[in-house]
Amino acid sequence: MVIQQQIEQKLKMHFRPTYLGLENESSNHSVPPNSETHFKVVLAAPEFEGKGKVARHQLVYGALADELKAGVHALALHLYTPAEWSERAGDAPASPNCMGGSKARA
Repeated sequence: MVIQQQIEQKLKMHFRPTYLGLENESSNHSVPPNSETHFKVVLAAPEFEGKGKVARHQLVYGALADELKAGVHALALHLYTPAEWSERAGDAPASPNCMGGSKARA
């Protein structure tokens, strides 16, 4: 839970989001129990205004560079402006099932 808390704090500090959803999805992947390696981030922030998908992702990757270097393997990013999030009525896409590692052979 330590890494998840670090991610949450950094995202709040860097983006001052109007909405932040952060879910540890590591248990859906082929990793040891209690891992903090795969996260789903749903973030609505004014900083994304006028920026495309790639630029938004780059901003988040930059904010979380230390966590990505220290073992966070994957981020499922769903990044919106406040207006886009409002239009979605608070609905973010579900993450796909993991097909990597041993799960692909199951």
